[in-house]
Amino acid sequence: MSAVTTAPAPVNAERTGRRVEEVLDRLAASGDPAVTTAAEELVRSLMDFYGAGLARVLHLLSTAPGDPAARLLGDELVASLLVLHDLHPEDRDTRIARALDSVHEHALDVVDFDEETGTLTLRARESGGGCGCGSGADARQAAEAALTCFAPEVTVVELKAAPTLLQIGTKAR
Repeated sequence: MSAVTTAPAPVNAERTGRRVEEVLDRLAASGDPAVTTAAEELVRSLMDFYGAGLARVLHLLSTAPGDPAARLLGDELVASLLVLHDLHPEDRDTRIARALDSVHEHALDVVDFDEETGTLTLRARESGGGCGCGSGADARQAAEAALTCFAPEVTVVELKAAPTLLQIGTKAR
């Protein structure tokens, strides 16, 4: 499963803050303003990302009814943070299924996942008996976007079209 059962290493917020400041000071001392600006932007971006994640956790825990764990695991931002730190309690296949379930406008089935290359092969299901000419690019892009949050180990998405059904009828004479 995942590393949820192991206790996280203790983190001292004050010490970590000092370490970040020291690294930024060393970069500023290098004399390259572009490096300093990039480092400060990186720190701001990470702070924004984690701040948004923590705010979302608090919101999900305090407002919506139902199972709090399900609400957290179903949220793209929170799920991505849990996966990033190997804390997500669901296995890869479950997370892939969750991601594909979130792509409501496209019915997609998993055909295969190649662990070596990170390639996920999907098949589009026909919805409503159409001609098989639905937009595969849209389905692939929607799947890629959802998988980025829930299953980042998927690096390539291949989409196979659903088999086209042929109409067989009698020839009018």
